[in-house]
Amino acid sequence: MASLSVCQQSCGGFSFENCKRNALLESEFSKQGHYLPSARKTGTTICGVVYKDGVVLGADTRATEGMVVADKNCAKIHYISPNIYCCGAGTAADTEMTTQLISSNLELHSLSTGRLPRVATANRMLKQMLFRYQGYIGAALVLGGVDCTGPHLYSIYPHGSTDKLPYVTMGSGSLAAMAVFEDRYKEDMEEEEAKQLVRDAIAAGIFNDLGSGSNVDLCVITKNKIDYLRPHDLANKKGVRSGSYKYKRGTTGVVTKSVTQLDLEVIDEVVQTMDTS
Repeated sequence: MASLSVCQQSCGGFSFENCKRNALLESEFSKQGHYLPSARKTGTTICGVVYKDGVVLGADTRATEGMVVADKNCAKIHYISPNIYCCGAGTAADTEMTTQLISSNLELHSLSTGRLPRVATANRMLKQMLFRYQGYIGAALVLGGVDCTGPHLYSIYPHGSTDKLPYVTMGSGSLAAMAVFEDRYKEDMEEEEAKQLVRDAIAAGIFNDLGSGSNVDLCVITKNKIDYLRPHDLANKKGVRSGSYKYKRGTTGVVTKSVTQLDLEVIDEVVQTMDTS
């Protein structure tokens, strides 16, 4: 059997021979009370635009864990090289580690060549790495930078495909952000106009997508400097409660009451303030 399978000619097209096996395994696991892990929905709005003198990248700051907001001030714009930055959407750990690895490799490349890396080089390294893992690394990226050939902006998908466009959006709020770009983008914009456009695109994602929220971060990349604005704008400010939700004792009737004394000794007490910015 082994020699037959080795010598057998491979057929083209897709193969679905493991579908029945997977369904059988899932049914056997469910009989024992075990269930296969389900995919978690991720949420983010990231975008970028090429303007007259460089590139503006933008991102929201909400990190979710299922239906729970895990972090209200998460940094989603990652350093790649002195002239290149990258926004990450998808699995937070995957975007963080992927950008750090490519940043390290680009630094070695820059040292060996004696010049700043090109944006196309970073794009090539990222897409080849993601394609190698066939989408199992959940990193959807917006790569922007300025090199000796001018400003460049790429979108990189988890399976390794890329686009080179004057404006791009990624993440669960990308459709809302893209609507703003489609309506207001024009060529050769000034810096302030480009920053306002990216800010409004991220705000559209924040207010129209439950997976995006909190603040707006911007990164302005030009030939001579990097301006990392964190936070650039507090798009979703926390409001003031209009009323009191405390009720007087006796409002609700108590049927029975039992008090149990616990003999505890406090050894150490630490008070930590939670960051809700």
